[in-house]
Amino acid sequence: MKWDIFCRVVDNYGDIGVTWRLARQLVAEQGAEVRLWVDDLAALARICPQADADSDCQLLSGVEVRHWPQTWQAVKPADVVIEAFACDLPDDYVAAMAARTRPVLWLNLEYLSAESWVEGCHGLPSMQGSGLQKFFFFPGFTAGTGGLLRESGLLAARDRLQGSAEARARFLASLGVSPGANARLVSLFAYENAALESWLDALAGADIPTHLLVPEGRILGDLQHWAGSPLEPGQVIRRGALSVQLLPFMQQEQYDALLWCCDLNLVRGEDSFVRAQWAGRPLVWHIYPQQDDAHLEKLDAFMALYCQGLSGEAQAALRAVWQAWNAGEDMAPGWEAWLQCAEELAAHARAWARRQAVRADLAAALVQFYRNWL
Repeated sequence: MKWDIFCRVVDNYGDIGVTWRLARQLVAEQGAEVRLWVDDLAALARICPQADADSDCQLLSGVEVRHWPQTWQAVKPADVVIEAFACDLPDDYVAAMAARTRPVLWLNLEYLSAESWVEGCHGLPSMQGSGLQKFFFFPGFTAGTGGLLRESGLLAARDRLQGSAEARARFLASLGVSPGANARLVSLFAYENAALESWLDALAGADIPTHLLVPEGRILGDLQHWAGSPLEPGQVIRRGALSVQLLPFMQQEQYDALLWCCDLNLVRGEDSFVRAQWAGRPLVWHIYPQQDDAHLEKLDAFMALYCQGLSGEAQAALRAVWQAWNAGEDMAPGWEAWLQCAEELAAHARAWARRQAVRADLAAALVQFYRNWL
């Protein structure tokens, strides 16, 4: 079972983050042979330091990682071809697929969405000019979708870390983090956001101390503007009840563990959004902005699904914070309401992760789809 996965790096690290996780899981858990074609190997090297950004072909975690060149060099197509996020395959590769005696399963792995129309489109074929069929494969949160990326041992590893104060302290110490005994631990990974200043001011003026951990990323400029000075990885600045610490870019496994250690996670895009859900902790999602505010429909669709089972007060608090965060508006009013519902939101996050874990993971669903297609 040979697979080719094609990835163009558009959203910084989200596209490569998803495809790199998927490729490794197909190899490790499904026994697949996987080539991962990436047009920007430097992005992969940020989340996988073992990667050589200048190598056209390398073996990493059992995955054959290939540079996707502007001038395509002919290769034999795989049995299953994943076009991640509508990245458009090279014309010569499509021609080679059409010429192959044994049919190739061509999948367009779509972006994650909770919108109601997704179930109706998941798994549908589309006839291409080459005479081939391309199937649309949608990750998702409901039984009629392709599920979410989740490695087999992920939740057990999470539970071990969350169940051991010593293990959490050791992990945080490995990042140079040593929060106060009573501090709320929060992670922040976001796009540029005008709402940041009002939220940081609210944290600084609170009665409970907060230690905010900020992996390097696009929010850094806004954070430095609030701080009034440049920040370096490892540096801690304090204002009132708030301590802010910038962290260097980390590997995916480290980031997962960071999410597990925190009481609240602010995440962005798709990859960190899904990983924050598996953490079983309250989260705030900064969705990737799209033209004509199309992303806000996706945000509303997920909130409608995620809020099921919450009290009216908790639903209102969650919506107020998520909407203000994504609109770049004042966070203070919604944040006050959020704190009043903190225990309910925490219990709900754990229950949500348990419900999602009942469904097949994305890698397993893709393999089953291929077997059914044969």
